[in-house]
Amino acid sequence: MASLSRGLHCAFLVLVTLSATGAFADNARFDLTGPKVEVRVTRGGKTLPIAAVPNLQVGDKLWLHPDLPPTQSVHYLLIVAFLRGTTNPPPDDWFTRIETWNKKVREEGVFITVPAEAQQAIAFLAPETGGDYSTLRSAVKGRPGIFVRASQDLAEAGFEQGRIERYVAAMKQVPPSDAKALQDHSALLARTLNLKPNADCFKQPVDLQYTCLTQSGNQTLLDDGHGQTLAAALANGPGSDLINQASYTQAFGAGVYSAYVGAIVDLVRLTSSLHTAQYQYIPAIAFPEEADLKLRLNTPPSFHNPKSVIVIGLPAIQAAVPPPLRPADPKFVTCLIKPSVVLPVEGAPLVFATSFAHDMVLHIKDTDPKTDLSLTPDAFQGGLVIASAPARKTLPDDPVSTAAAAVNTPSVPPPAAPGDKPAAPTGPPPTPIPVVPPGSVEITGTISGFWGFDPFTGPTLRLQNTPGKDWKIATTDNLIMGRENHLGLQSNGTACIDAITLDGAVGKDAETKWKQADKPDHVDVTLTLKSADPGALHLSVKQFGEAKPDMVSAESFSEPAKLTDLQLHAGDNFVVLTGVSLNQVKQVAIESATFLPATDGSGDASSVSLQLNLPAGAAAPKAKANDKFTANVTLKDGRVLTLPVTVSPERPTVTLLNKNIAQPAKSAIQLANQNDLPVDEEITFSLKSASNFPRTGQIEIANADESLHAALTVAAGTLVLQNPHTILATFDPLKSFGTSAFGPLRLRPVSPEGVNGDWLPLATLVRVPVLKELHCVSDVSKPCTLAGANLYLLDSISNDPTFTNPAAIPEGFVGSTVPMPHPVNGIFYIKLRDDPDSIDPVTLPILLDKSTPTGDSTQSSIVSNSHLHRTSTSVR
Repeated sequence: MASLSRGLHCAFLVLVTLSATGAFADNARFDLTGPKVEVRVTRGGKTLPIAAVPNLQVGDKLWLHPDLPPTQSVHYLLIVAFLRGTTNPPPDDWFTRIETWNKKVREEGVFITVPAEAQQAIAFLAPETGGDYSTLRSAVKGRPGIFVRASQDLAEAGFEQGRIERYVAAMKQVPPSDAKALQDHSALLARTLNLKPNADCFKQPVDLQYTCLTQSGNQTLLDDGHGQTLAAALANGPGSDLINQASYTQAFGAGVYSAYVGAIVDLVRLTSSLHTAQYQYIPAIAFPEEADLKLRLNTPPSFHNPKSVIVIGLPAIQAAVPPPLRPADPKFVTCLIKPSVVLPVEGAPLVFATSFAHDMVLHIKDTDPKTDLSLTPDAFQGGLVIASAPARKTLPDDPVSTAAAAVNTPSVPPPAAPGDKPAAPTGPPPTPIPVVPPGSVEITGTISGFWGFDPFTGPTLRLQNTPGKDWKIATTDNLIMGRENHLGLQSNGTACIDAITLDGAVGKDAETKWKQADKPDHVDVTLTLKSADPGALHLSVKQFGEAKPDMVSAESFSEPAKLTDLQLHAGDNFVVLTGVSLNQVKQVAIESATFLPATDGSGDASSVSLQLNLPAGAAAPKAKANDKFTANVTLKDGRVLTLPVTVSPERPTVTLLNKNIAQPAKSAIQLANQNDLPVDEEITFSLKSASNFPRTGQIEIANADESLHAALTVAAGTLVLQNPHTILATFDPLKSFGTSAFGPLRLRPVSPEGVNGDWLPLATLVRVPVLKELHCVSDVSKPCTLAGANLYLLDSISNDPTFTNPAAIPEGFVGSTVPMPHPVNGIFYIKLRDDPDSIDPVTLPILLDKSTPTGDSTQSSIVSNSHLHRTSTSVR
């Protein structure tokens, strides 16, 4: 039977208003208290209250005792009828007329035996009038099929309504402000009672979720699984055809709500077709509590014509159908040594919504001696609770919990029928707290009990009755600080874990969560390691039944280096590793060759590339282009990372033979560093290739940060092959780089496939100012004035090569003259801004200022020097 919606009350209103009588109240909820009838059933000498009887059988003795108040002013007839099918009217002696006002009936009740061939039982409470009994009997015999259907479906409707009320009553025990508890207990109740709570309730604010889940009389509790409530479907359907078509549609006659809706539809038919001037029929849903059938009505009975006949469904007369209990998760292992043990089962909602299942035990056959543990159904906790565990406190207004306890509550039995054996006790004796003998770590237990009068055997469950041992780490993943980690633990039993925590200073800032893994005897632990240094970690596994926790040690690490590429060229004795946090790298091993970082110490953590060299004298790996290897990168903390390597083609190799730098013409500046290359002059150099230099190869020239690039090629005429191994090159920096280029230049060969060779130093690119005139006075203690162009290219000026008292040129200088110390012997020295490490001598004629006394009339006005010319140099 699928879930029933609270919206069925609204549906019932829709249906009832279509009745020809129109006598029902606007409120269709079954919330009116009706009369009460005590019922007990005796079978085979054993007596059970009606709350514990799911089915009747031929030969059962029913003891009925109308429990009407002493002040009852209207005489009610209690009429019990047995039915034998839709096309076979019952005989007259299958009707029993009980006068509820009779003194003997009031004191002793009435015994009725289920006759042979009976299939259904139904009861009526009718006000006494002339011809009442014969009229009702005639109605039943005239149309037995409707009463058969009404009997079956009205009883079933009571079961379904009980499930819903059990859900509502249980949810009222959850604090309304606890959103997690509301969702957790709703899920447990929905699973055990086979209901489908409205998921939209959990989308509302927390203070409204409780109201949404516990309200009654509307269509928000359950839906039909197709996105709408049953009440909405009924209200929006064609009213004129509803009663005639409802029993044949998927949603009603054969669908999830067929029993409840079928009962309502049949009763509406009954009301519309069988009412007379004296009688109308109203349904009553029975809620059994112990021996009491407590009736609820949806409309007040009428004691004026037409008078109301209350229709009551009794249990079906059939063979027992045991509850189809099954494990909620077949892989789940239940720990028996927890303080409160719940066996998670599902599939039989009436076990949790009624008292039909009783005297239930968990039979553990894998222990010596054999052990039986008493079980109590508890939908609120999501399964069968072992009786030794602390019982859940139920609220007084939880009628279903009260009914569930009825079969275990001793009560006064009814008077014995002639020939009956003494009634058997209806509940088990008190169960002491069981001590399960230690056995193997995982054992099994089978659920058994009684379903009414009949014994049944339920599912066999996996159990654990001793703490797990031999805890160890089952995963190989490293624990990384500052991230969420997953760690697998393994033991010979994991069901009895109480908590898993991190001990020590690391545990203060760590978040630990755990869950059972899919693999048996494994646990998946989630560790969020926040602010702590890498190192040893200690996990504490606390288990039920174990005084001391088990400790498991693990190692944590910092975020490892992230490797993106490892480049190895055929014939090279070094590799280049690229990635992040490369300062963690200790070594790289490829086959039998081990490469070590080229720099000592920890290196720069921000570097994105790291060169690692073979030790001196070590042979390079025997590899040719496109060979594939796996490099093992060992970090300083011992971790080993792997990286695939494809050997690149051999690098082109050249050596610098000669170079010639043309010196600036007519310049007073003599460049002392023969590697200085004026930006407006050409450099010519020669190279020797280790192998034949390809005609489509290139020589690349770049500055130190590679922001400036130039390519020399044979096709462009900047390279000339003297022979297959010797290349002559010409480079014009001003043409290639412009006037803002300066600093060291380097070159490397590039193969036609784009493979780069090693960088070689070429020259230092400098920009040279134009020095025009030097004005001085005869007093050598006075400064001179140097005139020229582009003086901002000067770093400083001094009259001695040691630069004892230099005149510094400020940054951003834009003037055409600068003061400077008086030259000594007509020579002074400069440092260029583009090469401040070199000291360059300058010879410039001194022009004496005419306004200043000359002192010696024979002194020439121009001091000339004859060695002002530099010659070009050639280096090998």
